[in-house]
Amino acid sequence: MKKITLLLLIILSQTVFAKMQLTEAQKLAATCKVWGFLKYYHPKVADGSKNWDEQLFAILPLVEKSHTKEEFSLVLENWIDGLGEVKKIAPIILPANVEFFDKNFDLSWMNNDKLFAVTLSKKLKFIEENRYQSNEIFEPGFDGLKNLKNYFDLDYNKKDSRILMVFAYWNLVEYYYPYKYVLDQKWDKTLEQILPLALAAKDQKDFYKAMNTMTTKLNDSHVEFAVYGASSSGTITTYFPANCKIIDDKMVVTEILGDSLAQVDNIKIGDVITKIDDKTIKQHIEAYRDLVSASNESSYLDRIVKFILSSDSEKVKVEFLKEGKYETKSMTWFDYHESHRNEFKRGAMKKKEKFKLLDKNIGYVNMGVIKERHIPEMIEALQSTKAIVFDMRNYPNGTFDDIANFINSQEKVFAIYTQPYLNYPGRYVWTDDGRRCGFENKDHYKGKVIVLLNEESLSQAEWTAMCFQTAGNTTIIGSQTAGADGNVFGPDFQGFHTTYSGIGVYYPDRRETQRIGIIPDIEVKPTIKGIQEGKDEVLDRALQFIENGK
Repeated sequence: MKKITLLLLIILSQTVFAKMQLTEAQKLAATCKVWGFLKYYHPKVADGSKNWDEQLFAILPLVEKSHTKEEFSLVLENWIDGLGEVKKIAPIILPANVEFFDKNFDLSWMNNDKLFAVTLSKKLKFIEENRYQSNEIFEPGFDGLKNLKNYFDLDYNKKDSRILMVFAYWNLVEYYYPYKYVLDQKWDKTLEQILPLALAAKDQKDFYKAMNTMTTKLNDSHVEFAVYGASSSGTITTYFPANCKIIDDKMVVTEILGDSLAQVDNIKIGDVITKIDDKTIKQHIEAYRDLVSASNESSYLDRIVKFILSSDSEKVKVEFLKEGKYETKSMTWFDYHESHRNEFKRGAMKKKEKFKLLDKNIGYVNMGVIKERHIPEMIEALQSTKAIVFDMRNYPNGTFDDIANFINSQEKVFAIYTQPYLNYPGRYVWTDDGRRCGFENKDHYKGKVIVLLNEESLSQAEWTAMCFQTAGNTTIIGSQTAGADGNVFGPDFQGFHTTYSGIGVYYPDRRETQRIGIIPDIEVKPTIKGIQEGKDEVLDRALQFIENGK
C-alpha cells in the first residue's frame, strides 16, 4: 500500500512539475507583449533613448534558458529593473474634454498568473500608471514603430531577426490599429499562430509567407503585402488575357484585355471558367485565404481575381462552360505587356466619358474618370436634369468636396473619426470635429442623387459615398463595398512593404463602416446571364428607380 502511495505521489509531482514548465511559444508570446508594452509605456524606453531592438536580442537567450513561471518572471523583472527607476507621477489626470473609444484597449494579459509572478504584474501595472507622457502629435507621418529605420537592415535568415520583426509588427497593430476589435480572430491568437511559422522558416521566402499570413488576419481591404525584388527573382509571371468576376464559384469574363490573344482561344465577354489547371474556382478561392486580406467576402472575391488569373507557367489548362458543355483548352499565357495589349484597337481606343446626358434627362458621371477641373463643366451640363447617377464602382479622384457643394443645400457633417491617444498607448479617442461638406446653397441641385457602388468601391469611394448621402435625396444602389475607409499607413521593412487602415471612420451617429462598408438602399448584383447579354444590371436598376421610385 505504501509503495502504491509513493508511486502515486511521484507521478503527481512529475505531472505538476511538467505543468509548471513553460513552452517556448508561451515564453515568446509573453515576451512579445512585455517588450511592446515597455516600448510604448516605460519612460526610459518610450523616449527613444535606448536601442530597444538590441535590448530584445540581449534578453532572448535568458528567456530561452528559463523554464518555469518563476524563472521567466525573474528574467523579465531584472530586465525592467535594469532600465532605471520609474518615477511615481500618478495619478495622471486625463483631459476632461476627451472622449475615449476603448474597444481596442486591453492590458489584462499583465495579470496572467500562469505566466507572470505577482511581483512582475505589479511592476507592469506601476509602469502603466506612471507611463511616458509624450508631446507627439498623431499625424500621417506618425512612426508607431518608434524607430522605423531600424527595420531596414535585418537578416531574416537569423532567428532573432525574425522574432524581432514579428514582435514589432504585432505590437504596432496591438497599439495602433483602429479596428482590432472587429477582427475575426483575436490578435493574441494570431501571435500564437505566427510565432511557430516564423521560427520554423527555412529561408526568407518562408518568413515572408508567415508575415503575409499575419497581415491577412487584420481583415482589412487596405492591407497590401509586397516583397521587394519579387518581380526580378527570375521567375516568370503570365496572365489570362481578360478580366473576370467571381459569381457563384465560377469566373465570368467581364473585359477583354488582350484582344488578339483572346481571339486565338475564342474568349469572349460572358464566357464562364470553371477550372484552372485542374483546380475548381472554389478551390482557388480557398487557396488564398492566408495570402490576401479583405474586410469582407465580397472584397476578398474581388481581390483574388488577379492572383487566380496569373501563373508561373506559360502553358495553362482552362476549363470553360459554354452552352451547358465543359470544354478544356490548353492556353498559352503571356507576360503582362502582351496579355494587356489590345492590338486591334491600338490607336483607336475609345476614352471613357467623364460625364454624359442619358435618355429621359438623366445625368451620368463616371467618378473614376472625372477630375476636379471638370466639375464646373459637369455642373453646367447636368444641373437641370431630373437625376444624376454618380458611378462609384471605381476609385474617385478627390472630387467629393466640389460635388458635395453642388448637391447639398447646407453644410453637414458626414464622417467622424477615432485616432490613437498617444499618452495612453492602445486607447483611442473620438476626434473633436467631424469632416464636413456643403454650404448654405439655395441653388443646390434639386434632382435625385443616385450613387452606384460595389465591391470595387474602396476607401475614398466609400468616404465619398458617405459625403454624398448628406444631400438628403441620395439613394445608394448596388452591393456591399470593400469596407475599408480612412487613410492608409504603409510602413516599409527589410525586404517587404505592407499597408493597413490608419484611423477609425464612422458615420456621425457612430455607425461603423469598417468591414461593413456602405450599405445599399437597393441591392443589385450582376448575374452571369446579364453579363452574357451585355447588360449593366446595376445601372439599369438605377434608371428604373429614377423613373418609378421603386
